[in-house]
Amino acid sequence: MTFAAAQAYLLGLINESVSRRMPNRLDRMVALLDVLGDPQNGYPTIHVAGTSGKGSTATMLAAALQASGQRVGLHTKPHLASVTERARIDGIPIAEDAFGELIGEIRGAADRVTLEHGKPTYYETLLALAFLWFAGCETDIAVIEAGVGGRLDGTNVLTPRVAVITNVGLDHTEILGDTFEEIARDKAGVVKPGIPLVTDTREPSARRVIERACAEAGAPFISVADSTSIQPRPGERYGQSFTVVTPDDRYDIALPILGTFQQRNAATAIRTLEQLAAPLRPSRAAIEAGFAKTIVPGRMEFFPTHPGVLFDIAHNPDKAASLADALRTTFPDRRFVYVIAIGESKDAQEVIRPFAELGGSFVFTAFAVPGKTASRPQRLASIAGELGAWGRAIGDPVEAFAIARRNAESSDIIVVTGSTFLVANLRSWWMANVASNV
Repeated sequence: MTFAAAQAYLLGLINESVSRRMPNRLDRMVALLDVLGDPQNGYPTIHVAGTSGKGSTATMLAAALQASGQRVGLHTKPHLASVTERARIDGIPIAEDAFGELIGEIRGAADRVTLEHGKPTYYETLLALAFLWFAGCETDIAVIEAGVGGRLDGTNVLTPRVAVITNVGLDHTEILGDTFEEIARDKAGVVKPGIPLVTDTREPSARRVIERACAEAGAPFISVADSTSIQPRPGERYGQSFTVVTPDDRYDIALPILGTFQQRNAATAIRTLEQLAAPLRPSRAAIEAGFAKTIVPGRMEFFPTHPGVLFDIAHNPDKAASLADALRTTFPDRRFVYVIAIGESKDAQEVIRPFAELGGSFVFTAFAVPGKTASRPQRLASIAGELGAWGRAIGDPVEAFAIARRNAESSDIIVVTGSTFLVANLRSWWMANVASNV
């Protein structure tokens, strides 16, 4: 199968919003992988779940493991520029020809399980591709980011060396539940007997749920909040330096990523790596070296142009609050112009609220993605008005971005945020049309 044919096949599978509600969806993933020879069991894994920060944490984990000399697979979602980003080895996405070949193999396996279990989804197919690619390339270890929740997520076929729940916030409530306890209960489905669980969950009721699940499973419970301290240090202008102290060691971290919330993600990654046994566990030097080279596109990614431009995916209230706090801390004397699109299923008011409280102006827009629906920009502008902020509605995202840049002062910062699809779209446009010429 060619890469173009593989992409066309995948587009025909987009129906995740229905599939995620099906109680038998993990059975389907198990059946699909069984036909494919259970490639996910061919190498050690780290399983990373959580509401926010799991993509950044997974990327830091992979960077440190790679710096220790290991061949490292990394599966994160969503992708930004290309679907091939879903399966990376040592930071390099799978080649398009190999991608097409594996999708062809998975399609044959999917045909064999469809009658009994239903057709594997877009997400499940790409996850199976990552598992196959990592097995075929003889990776030493793979870091796997969960999709939605934990208990019935397709990644919960893993028996990892360490499991992670970065934190618990109110997101995907239509699937996982309306309270911290319900969401934590679903995410705690990644807990496995005897396998360490590392978490930075601080909301008390959610933490109790996870801690209880660990106790019942006989899984060691490692709280990042209880077992680490973070000490900021002077550092680079567009990054941050800090020291993480754990019961095991002291790490001097230079992280080329903005956002103070990334310090907690780094501490979570370090405590996770400390749970690995030799020869998988990286040394302190490897962790420090790997973190120093970590790049997370679309997460507090700043371009110091005039006006400055920052891309950050903040599609739920927890992420939005973290981003607003990071903007306040990192750019205390700057004015912000937000370019925002939000998925229809999201809590738009609570996503917009932290930015309205921080101050600045808004340009609301939309995105066009098969199987996904954006909130109308006019509705978002109305919500902003109710929060005491001013915003205009522009349907075309590139036009919205251009208007924001045109009307901004040279010292302002354009913040492209909200939906992953908006950030991916405008970041790709920016890299092709502006960043390459700067």
